[in-house]
Amino acid sequence: MESKRVVVTGLGALTPIGNTVEEFWNGLANGVSGADLITRFDATNFKTKFACEVKNFEVTDFIPRQDARKMDLFTQFGVVIADQAIADAGLNEADINKDKVGVIWGSGIGGLKTFEDEMMAFAQGSGVPRFNPFFIPKMIADSVSGQISIKNGFRGPNYVTVSACSSANNAIIDAFNYIRLGRMKVCVSGGSEATITQAGVGGFNALKALSERNDDPKTASRPYDKDRDGFVLGEGGGGIVLEEYEHAKARGAKIYCELIGGGFSSDAYHITAPHPEGYGAFLSMQDAIEDAGIELAEIDYINTHGTSTPLGDPQEIKAIEQLFGDHAYNMSISSTKSMTGHLLGGAGAIESIAAILALEHQLVPPTINIFNQDETINPKIDLTPNKAKAKKLTTVLSNCFGFGGHNATLIFRKV
Repeated sequence: MESKRVVVTGLGALTPIGNTVEEFWNGLANGVSGADLITRFDATNFKTKFACEVKNFEVTDFIPRQDARKMDLFTQFGVVIADQAIADAGLNEADINKDKVGVIWGSGIGGLKTFEDEMMAFAQGSGVPRFNPFFIPKMIADSVSGQISIKNGFRGPNYVTVSACSSANNAIIDAFNYIRLGRMKVCVSGGSEATITQAGVGGFNALKALSERNDDPKTASRPYDKDRDGFVLGEGGGGIVLEEYEHAKARGAKIYCELIGGGFSSDAYHITAPHPEGYGAFLSMQDAIEDAGIELAEIDYINTHGTSTPLGDPQEIKAIEQLFGDHAYNMSISSTKSMTGHLLGGAGAIESIAAILALEHQLVPPTINIFNQDETINPKIDLTPNKAKAKKLTTVLSNCFGFGGHNATLIFRKV
């Protein structure tokens, strides 16, 4: 059976550096950091007192209060993001068969704040079990895809992928596969996360995963810098409308680019640490290249996972050098987490959008906060340090790797 072509026709973003796609891109292009002191709770006694929060977001500007109170923040983010992407794609009743429109979303953790609030209230109460009737539907990760589907009447495949920080990339690849197999015409995909909570920050602090650069939050996320000390927690997410190419053409949709390949792998090594030789990352990128049916030399830019952790950053670069050989020194590479922080299950969505917009604008977003490049990283690698760079881009790749050894890679090409 001949595979259908799959294109991107809509984008939505709600991020620590902008609450629309345009604002997000302007932040990326100008090297803006979204990090600042935490406002969502009193972080005085926490080892890390800062994060990359979504700013100036009032949910009732977008969702009626009676509906919003039935959703955790990660679902509220997802519904608003999906609305942006659907509007950008120009989807309307006359153009689509809603039986063939799906929603496949990603979230690594789901309703952490809801769970935290309910447990704290129970622990501080009389011992009589009194729980919010919306506790379970707010908390479970698949609530977000369900809410997007219900609001829009989309009756195609509907679920949420959970694979830690690879969740959104996994969701996008699943949507890609359904469409190219002819099982769907359109899919709203992406991911969202809202884990800047006491449990989220405290838990990652206990893992020694977060930066503790409390005196200078805006420079704390510093992928590939020798003084990096952990990642910066982010929140928000991104949405992508994927569509079968002929369907998009028939309705006169704007086409951003084509999604041409997706790759998966597992490190099969450790629950939190990456494979020391980057073998899982190597396999994931190799699988995506093979799926796309292209040559290694066709990749112009890689949006790396690049979390700013001591172990993860060099392993990914090692995998890139092993796979691409000398072409690794012709490509541009950058980690946009240096600006947005790490959105966990939503990371792949906003980083895919960053890669797509890099194609759109022919501009590589920078890796900010590289003050002293890690000497273990080959200086011939173009990390796009500190400033965006104009470059001819035709094909770009985006990586996400998650706790548990989950790896997922996407490849987009200019149409």
